[in-house]
Amino acid sequence: MRQRTAALCGAVVIAAATAVPAEASAPLPGAAPGAAALDWRKCGTSEYPTLQCASLSVPLDHARPEGRRITLALSRVPHTSRKYQGPLLVNPGGPGGSGLTLAGFVASSLPAEVAAQYDVIGFDPRGVGGSEPALNCRPGHFAPVRPDSLPATPAVEQANLARAKSFAEACGEKYGDVLPHIDTVSAARDMDAVRAALGAAKMNYFGYSYGTYLGAVYAKLYPDRVRRLVLDSVVDPTDVWHDANLNQDLAFDDRHRAFLAWVAEHDATYGLGTDPERVEAAWYDMRTALAKEPAGGKVGASELEDTFIPGGYYNGYWPYLAEAFAAYANDADTGPLVEAYEDFAAVDAAGENGYSVYTSVLCRDAGWPRDWDEWRDANWKVHEKAPFMAWNNAWYNAPCAFWPTGSRRPVDVANDEVPPALLFQATDDAATPYGGGVTVHRLLRGSSLVVEEGGGNHGITLSGNTCLDRHLAAYLADGTVPSGTGAGEADAVCGALPDPKPLESKAASTSSRGSTLHGLLGFRSQDRALSVPWFTMDA
Repeated sequence: MRQRTAALCGAVVIAAATAVPAEASAPLPGAAPGAAALDWRKCGTSEYPTLQCASLSVPLDHARPEGRRITLALSRVPHTSRKYQGPLLVNPGGPGGSGLTLAGFVASSLPAEVAAQYDVIGFDPRGVGGSEPALNCRPGHFAPVRPDSLPATPAVEQANLARAKSFAEACGEKYGDVLPHIDTVSAARDMDAVRAALGAAKMNYFGYSYGTYLGAVYAKLYPDRVRRLVLDSVVDPTDVWHDANLNQDLAFDDRHRAFLAWVAEHDATYGLGTDPERVEAAWYDMRTALAKEPAGGKVGASELEDTFIPGGYYNGYWPYLAEAFAAYANDADTGPLVEAYEDFAAVDAAGENGYSVYTSVLCRDAGWPRDWDEWRDANWKVHEKAPFMAWNNAWYNAPCAFWPTGSRRPVDVANDEVPPALLFQATDDAATPYGGGVTVHRLLRGSSLVVEEGGGNHGITLSGNTCLDRHLAAYLADGTVPSGTGAGEADAVCGALPDPKPLESKAASTSSRGSTLHGLLGFRSQDRALSVPWFTMDA
């Protein structure tokens, strides 16, 4: 689930401010006995002024509740309706994505009468952002210029291997006592601690990307504590996480080709030719040139891949990426490419934190090959079919070959006890390919699957598709799910939004790039939960 993690909550800090009114802090009906009270305090931003923040202490090891404790950062937009339906926990994926600001986005993006019925709860999972400790294994790990991701010579392969080993070793040295407890099952148990602290007998959940796996694991552990469950852009739980990354490589290559075809369609703007194959050749020529002479001393071959991978998550980035591509290919102008790298790919401290949690969760959640020969063989085979991201993604996950902890087994999320869930999946999603939605639809008895036919974006609800959003709002309002009138595996089908148009002006402001949702999902503007390249994958 590869997904770049970015700073999602920088403005949502736990501030020493006046406590909210007692009514807003009161336990919910059906409160869990002995639930810890949360001290909610104002922490709103100009965009989300009603946000409140709190912190919750949980055991590092839930099997030893009397032992060391860590802290989770929480956020909330309180309900305002008398028709109160309880807490709605939201998660943007990653693993490693912050959910603090996502609470404000979801509350403001749902129909007002629906959002008013919930306390929308964001949280930073263990190790992330405002939670303590927040991991940062090796500051500067993604500083440019990195070795070429393509290991065309033994020297290049060894340079990349040295980076991966150094990262794994640094994590073990700094966080050896914490790493055995940074995993999806522990995060799900944290969610149940949040539920209890909120005083709720049951909770509602809305997760994107890796957050769909987290939600499915929670539902497996606590099916009687789930009221409603929304999963958007669904991880296939049967191939976490090694095979999922290989499958993701194939899907991202298809999505990159879709971008190149879009550039060819708009040759009048970009001047790179009307033949998609010719445009693709020009892109790889650019990559070859940057491997020899990085643009602005920052954008080598690996950084170029980092810059264009977010386009696989969200086509709203395509016009900006196309302009940078055309400027370099047509005019040898490196400025737009460097700007695109800084906007979409450069990793800051929050991104380093997200990547540290990403690797910690993926390497701990499931087994990975420890013999590098297996990695080499598998990734060269994928590269032959899908060269765009195969080796970039391999090095992103390579610390798992040297990880200092053992691995758990993936959770079998098959569930016939959980209430009917609502799933959303785009047919051409690269980060979580379509089959994941179909698989989870089969594994969660009574679930409904809404498909965005022809859609290629990742994280598809609350992004402007009114058909999808109607299904989401109806489900959250009263539990209504599609009646099963869709074709094939789907219970309902919505058409995709049209691809973007080229920019009308090259002076378009950086603030207009992408959407708020895709910024919150961790895409640099982003998973890369994914996540820098993702994952899942987003993982």
